[in-house]
Amino acid sequence: MRNTRKPWLTLVAGIAGTALLTACGGGGAGTSGEDGKTTLTIATFNEFGYEELLKEYEASHPDIKIEHRKAATTNEARDNMNTRIAAGGSGLADIEAIEVDWLPELMQYPDNFADLSDPEVEGRWLDWKAEQATTEDGKLIGYGTDIGPQGICYRADLFEAAGLPTDRAEVAEFLGDSWESYFAAGEKFTAASDAAWYDSAGAIYQGMINQVEAAYEKPDGTPIPLDQNAEAEKVYETVLNASVDRGLSAGLTQWSEDWTNAFQNDGFATMLCPGWMLGVIEGNAAGVQGWDIADTFPGGGGNWGGSFLTVPAAGKNVEAAQDLAAWLTAPEQQLKAFEAQGTFPSQVEALASDELLSQKDAFFNDAPTGQILANRADAVEVTPFKGPNYFAIHETVADAITRVDTDKTDDAAGSWAKAVQAYGELGLD
Repeated sequence: MRNTRKPWLTLVAGIAGTALLTACGGGGAGTSGEDGKTTLTIATFNEFGYEELLKEYEASHPDIKIEHRKAATTNEARDNMNTRIAAGGSGLADIEAIEVDWLPELMQYPDNFADLSDPEVEGRWLDWKAEQATTEDGKLIGYGTDIGPQGICYRADLFEAAGLPTDRAEVAEFLGDSWESYFAAGEKFTAASDAAWYDSAGAIYQGMINQVEAAYEKPDGTPIPLDQNAEAEKVYETVLNASVDRGLSAGLTQWSEDWTNAFQNDGFATMLCPGWMLGVIEGNAAGVQGWDIADTFPGGGGNWGGSFLTVPAAGKNVEAAQDLAAWLTAPEQQLKAFEAQGTFPSQVEALASDELLSQKDAFFNDAPTGQILANRADAVEVTPFKGPNYFAIHETVADAITRVDTDKTDDAAGSWAKAVQAYGELGLD
């Protein structure tokens, strides 16, 4: 994680003080090239499972050419998008993907985005998914892509070498349904293996804090001062106790080069596994045999992530971009995206389909990933409130965890004190 808090405050001020994108112009690609085709640009991050879908759309729309810009991380995509919005929208793609944790920031400036409301898509998504991208006056600024119900992905070969069960039903029982049972299982593993139990303390914190109804802001949007936030501090301490004191973490930061390489060198045995992570694991662990997924999650259930496709209002191809965004988020395409990269659908029709529930993943030992993730979605009991300051506050804690778990420059107490100071610098009180 990078310290981007001060620049973000500047960006917010820039966005608020800049004329609306609809008045600025200069958004997307040109309407047509020398070949007479309309060029549409789409900006995503991580793995959305769109590579083959975009080719399919071009084949059925010979007048359309699509350029796909894919950022390596959600932070990179967010930084790029905010910078371009603050500059008046120049260089934004015709379709911009946004992640749910930074959606509330952008919801403060809905006029920067086209209204995607359309009778043809009403009822397409789970109610709570659509509500996340709907303004108080009914403007829909984003079409929902995936949601992130989580299981636990694990290396069955490393489990076997440590004398632990490998069958996914037995593994689910071994892991238990609480965070303490998951950590206790990890101590049994590390006692018999040189590998770490999980990849990243930051990832564990993400899983735990997503089970808190109001982690950093009260439901009315009022920020909770970090030095008064006993619940977040307790989660922070629990994670670092398990990661450092109990020695369960590999000490990696997700998306870093070291993290990517660890998939190839038996760096860790388990990781929290939302559907969209399946494709990431398969890509990073190419050639490694032994990955599987257990139908369980500490604390009962949890959703990590989920994204939306937005259409910047200043784009030169707004109508064509909306058509493509609607097509990509239709149930049929979302089932294909899930098959390609594990991005679990947020569409009602797709969630009820036999095609989803019967889907298996060969890389994960033919695990019935469709049914497992559907079960994990049913287990989610908390939809945490995430207001406009969620991302910035969360970054202060995430950075604190990285200093202890990855950089090893601070102890837990000292790093928390720095997080409290960083929170104060946000100027939210």
